[in-house]
Amino acid sequence: MTAILVAAGAFLMTLIGGYVAQRTGDRRHLVLGFAAGLMLGVVAFDLLPEAVRQAPEELHGVPQALLMFAAGFLAIHIVERAVAIHRGHEGEYAEHTHGHQHVHGHGHGRASGADSGAPGIGLTAALALVGHSVMDGFAIGAAFQAGTTVGTVVAIAVVAHDFADGFNTYTITRLYGNDRRRALTLLAADALAPVTGAAITLLFTIPERLLGLYLGFFAGFLLYLATSDILPEAHSPHPSRTTLLCTLVGVAFMWLVIGFAG
Repeated sequence: MTAILVAAGAFLMTLIGGYVAQRTGDRRHLVLGFAAGLMLGVVAFDLLPEAVRQAPEELHGVPQALLMFAAGFLAIHIVERAVAIHRGHEGEYAEHTHGHQHVHGHGHGRASGADSGAPGIGLTAALALVGHSVMDGFAIGAAFQAGTTVGTVVAIAVVAHDFADGFNTYTITRLYGNDRRRALTLLAADALAPVTGAAITLLFTIPERLLGLYLGFFAGFLLYLATSDILPEAHSPHPSRTTLLCTLVGVAFMWLVIGFAG
């Protein structure tokens, strides 16, 4: 039941992220930098050590939990590259179509196809974020099965990360030409998703070894999000020392939390 209450916190943080997306200020990069630090801290100081403790068996000289860590990192990388390639082809098609229309004197659209020409891409990306949020809730439930300490630190990292999820769900839906109502509907779905994922884990208990393998996989998944999505997004508009400092504070905060919880 604790996992459900924590997932409710993720629900609220997702909504807050969506609200901030509608009222974008100049401090978002600091929040994202801090969130990336939290995620890095939870991977290095808690998820990986716990995963190795619960799944210490080795395969060709490497703990299986660490193999799953690499698999989690590569899995999300492959998925994101596949989506990026798809978007690239969509962009080529849109450019070709726009050029064709221009030749015939009908090119009255916007210069960029990203913000008006492909609402389906925005919906697909937003639904992928919703699916990812279900896994966030599942991660919270699975972590609490591993122990209160693990559950607490994973919950902090996931709840902080869900701010970015809510922000991105609303932003990307609107970016590709969907109306505000549809963006808010997807934001609501994204907010409910962690609660759904956490509720699923109440239905069964995950065996310890499988839990260790899952925690390793999720650690790779989380590290990829922090280093390849959140940090570049935090530094792109403001490559400042302040953003870097927020990341360092996030890592140090998780170190303190895990130290006190242990």
